[in-house]
Amino acid sequence: MAERVGRIAPDIRDDRANGNLLAYENGQAVGVIAYFVMDGDPAALVVVHTVVEPGHEGKGIAGALVQEFYAMGGRAGVPVVPLCPYAAQWAARHPDRASEAPAVLVERARTRLKSHPELY
Repeated sequence: MAERVGRIAPDIRDDRANGNLLAYENGQAVGVIAYFVMDGDPAALVVVHTVVEPGHEGKGIAGALVQEFYAMGGRAGVPVVPLCPYAAQWAARHPDRASEAPAVLVERARTRLKSHPELY
C-alpha cells in the first residue's frame, strides 16, 4: 500500500461485473463507488454513488476512489459522468485530473439511470 500525506492509500479493485469500484483496508471493503458503463458513441463511465463505511470517513477513501475512477476512464479513453454529488464536487476541485463530461452525455446518463432504477 502506498503512503500519502500521512495516510495509507486503500487497495482499490474494480468489480466491473457488479458495477463496483471497491476500496479495501486490511482485506475489508471500506468504500465503494457504484457505477455503470454507458455504451454508445461515445461510451462513458457513470458514477452513481460514492459510499464510505462508518468509522472510515475522513481517511481520504472517497477521494481515492473517485481519483481512481477518473484514471480508469482515462485509461479506457472514455469520459466519466459524475452523477454522484461527491464525485461531481471532487471533479470540480480537481479539473486537472477530471475532465468535464459533455452535456449530452450527462443527459444520456441521467435518462438511463431514471429508466433503470436497479442501477441506482
